[in-house]
Amino acid sequence: MAKTGTTTQDLRSAIERSGYYPALVSEAVESAVGPEPITSYLVHQETTFDANEVRRHVTVLVLTPSRFVVSHTDEQNADAATPVPYATTSTETVRLDRINSVVISRMVANPETYTPGTPPREVVLTIGWGAVQRLDLEPAGCSDPNCEADHGYTGSATADDLSLRVSEAGDGPETVAQALVFARALSEATVANG
Repeated sequence: MAKTGTTTQDLRSAIERSGYYPALVSEAVESAVGPEPITSYLVHQETTFDANEVRRHVTVLVLTPSRFVVSHTDEQNADAATPVPYATTSTETVRLDRINSVVISRMVANPETYTPGTPPREVVLTIGWGAVQRLDLEPAGCSDPNCEADHGYTGSATADDLSLRVSEAGDGPETVAQALVFARALSEATVANG
């Protein structure tokens, strides 16, 4: 990467440790971050099983003083249109003042004996900036059981641009800790830039 500094080097090392096309992922992230310094980051590599295929995916989240950058890289097997395996990398850059929701869900074991400071076993980080909205609709009704009128629909809209789950069992305690550090940094940055 063009920038120097411990955080940038740490991010590059984390991408390399993921073992998932590090040159491709690093180039995509570097291009999106540009000359800004990196405040915080999270690298999450996920393996899924789809029928008889193993698929890998890496998500890199980067926080700069003014932006949130999310990068996704997926691999695909050869198919009729492309005779060789390939990877797709996408990045999205969001101004911090656009982020309207940072949700951190923590799962802890044995909550009755929880001691403050004990790391959670699982963290789900959900970030919303208005690019994706999920609508949950259901038929509306009234309290009259004999009513046959059409009352339209009722529902809710939820910002759900990114949801990332990390767990101690699947990703290791270091990744869970890094997810919490990143989530806190992002939450603080959105307040400062809001």
